[in-house]
Amino acid sequence: MRRRTVTPGAGLEEVLDQMAAAPAREEAAPAAAPAAAPAPGRPRERDALQTEFAFELPRGYVDDEGQVHRSGTMRLATARDELRPQIDLRVKENPAYLSVVLLSQVITRLGPITDVHAGIVERMYATDVAFLQDFYRRINSEGHTHAAVTCPLCQGSFEVDLSGGRLGES
Repeated sequence: MRRRTVTPGAGLEEVLDQMAAAPAREEAAPAAAPAAAPAPGRPRERDALQTEFAFELPRGYVDDEGQVHRSGTMRLATARDELRPQIDLRVKENPAYLSVVLLSQVITRLGPITDVHAGIVERMYATDVAFLQDFYRRINSEGHTHAAVTCPLCQGSFEVDLSGGRLGES
């Protein structure tokens, strides 16, 4: 069990900063036997955690120069990512703004743009924002971008990857 010391009466932002800065003190626990090394050439499952996922927007973000950016990457969200918008004044004034702030924190790249901020997400088309919200939910809840689907004609079941290709393309 991890214990952290937090200053009483501290605001959410201060608590988050204290948690990030202070190393966790672990209670004394019996020493565990060393884990067996993985077979050569095979990474351990724990080391193979995917934290960034590529996506392609249905419409694309149009920048100030008129360039359309469709491909990008989104990283897994941390607890801090989900807590930080709660203290954002824009979110307090308009709770619907929460998804804009949250998406701006976890999108790591959009085309050549690496500084994705709330202003960029605000200027995206609604279909792209809805796509990103669903993409966020999938990678953070389910850990992948695949969806099981059934063909309405033949009733065959198969899996599709929602991150690649534009809608209607194969």
